[in-house]
Amino acid sequence: MSSTETKTDLRHDAQHSEVVEAERGGSQSHAYDLDEKAKVSDYKADAIEAENVEHNMTVLEAVRAYPAASFWAFVISFTIIMESYDVFLINNFVALDAFKKQYGVYDAKNGEYVIVTHWQSALQVSGQLGALIGVFLAGPLTSRIGYRWATLTGLMLLNAFIFVFYFAESLPVIFAAQILEGIPWGIFIANAPAYCSEIVPIQLRAPATQMLQMFWAIGSIIVGAVTYVYNPVGGSSAWKIPIAIQWMFPTPLAVLIYFAPESPWWLVRKGRLEEAAKSIGRLGRKSRLNVNEGVAMMRRVIELEKSEKEPSHLELFKGTDLYRTLIVCGVYAAQNLTGNLIANQAVYFFQQAGMSSNIAFGLGLITSSLQMIFVMLSWILTTYLGRRTIYVWGSLINTIFLIALGIAGSFSSSNAENNAVAALGLIISVGFTFGPAPASWVIIGETSAIRLRPLTTGMGRASYYIVEIPCIFLASYMLNPTGGNLGGKCGYVWGATGFICFVLAYFFLPEMKNRSYREIDILFKRHVPARKWSKTEVDVNDDE
Repeated sequence: MSSTETKTDLRHDAQHSEVVEAERGGSQSHAYDLDEKAKVSDYKADAIEAENVEHNMTVLEAVRAYPAASFWAFVISFTIIMESYDVFLINNFVALDAFKKQYGVYDAKNGEYVIVTHWQSALQVSGQLGALIGVFLAGPLTSRIGYRWATLTGLMLLNAFIFVFYFAESLPVIFAAQILEGIPWGIFIANAPAYCSEIVPIQLRAPATQMLQMFWAIGSIIVGAVTYVYNPVGGSSAWKIPIAIQWMFPTPLAVLIYFAPESPWWLVRKGRLEEAAKSIGRLGRKSRLNVNEGVAMMRRVIELEKSEKEPSHLELFKGTDLYRTLIVCGVYAAQNLTGNLIANQAVYFFQQAGMSSNIAFGLGLITSSLQMIFVMLSWILTTYLGRRTIYVWGSLINTIFLIALGIAGSFSSSNAENNAVAALGLIISVGFTFGPAPASWVIIGETSAIRLRPLTTGMGRASYYIVEIPCIFLASYMLNPTGGNLGGKCGYVWGATGFICFVLAYFFLPEMKNRSYREIDILFKRHVPARKWSKTEVDVNDDE
């Protein structure tokens, strides 16, 4: 045999050995990845490799490598439709002619039935009161049993509570039914952004979490279509059928989520490394990733956050976790102060701007449809321009439109003024879902420490409801003919609060685009100023 042939055979044998070792999971190099007793130094090289792989992926490569993760993020985000549907449903009921005739009082000045201000506000906050309970239950429940079983528990509870809403025959019972339905909503809204951010690689965190805003818009589209069809209908069918439609969501979703993989980050936190590896394998294509390296990367981050104590709400307000908690709470709370309530009360807002009921419902449906389209466009902007950029400058633009709304509403009532107010209301509702709203979901999903994530997202959403409840009373008072009757002049109020939110975000909101959870942990621990995050480098070997 010639020397050339011998060299060729040796190369072939070496390549064969590499393939065999890769098929075995890199026997030596990955030996410690799933060993619970291993030290960080034992699996650090694999953790670095996994992090580098995620950093070097493009968005399309990430989609190809993790198709199942994208699908399960889609499924878990679908749970948000149920809160969105019901929130918009109850807001549309106060504008529904049959509902107003059944439960309202006659307003001689305007020659129509209206739901009195205190009941209008009570109905609009009832679901939020229940959700406030739900988000505080979600953190400890999820930390104990996982995202999957916590969500399944919420879906089964919702199935039962819809019965109470459907058979309610008075405003107090409707109020109670909405509180009950709100409890599972709180579980869904606390868990969905956290789960989505944990099952996808870095490049997909923005679109995966922003799907939540898309499904919020889809819920409002379904409500808009249903109430538009049933607005001319007389009798209880006008609101009973829209209520019954809620039953089409929980059971099919429960079946799907039963087969969903648990978050591998949650499994690693619990020390269930073999299960975490299997979960990663189910989320991505095994031919494109190394599951053991993925587990090693997660272990490295969780080791940075390690504590002997069980996660508790008290920890959210200590050290650097306080700053992280305040960001999540602030971003959530700001949704109610930068145009969200106009978006949520779009139909009622259009009515008070002088539109007829049918036109108001039609405009509400158009608004919701545009919101869904603009949310999808925001995926591109947030992925490539960053979260901070979209959130901060989107908030400023929205604030300018809110002030313009106030100016338009200050002129004497006329068709031109009514049309201007309605047009600005539509722009604000759609603009909110193009900038601040979808970017906020990404920020919420990325900011908290992995160990405290279920508790932080729950606390953040609680701050949302705590701010939203008084704001709903204020918004209802400002728009209601029996209250302040401000119409478009409410833009001055929301413009002022929106500007405060813009200033706070400019100084305190960091840019987390293209950052791994390890890098985010380190930057918070180093107390890097928010505006310097994008220019600060974190070495791949740093563990602090």
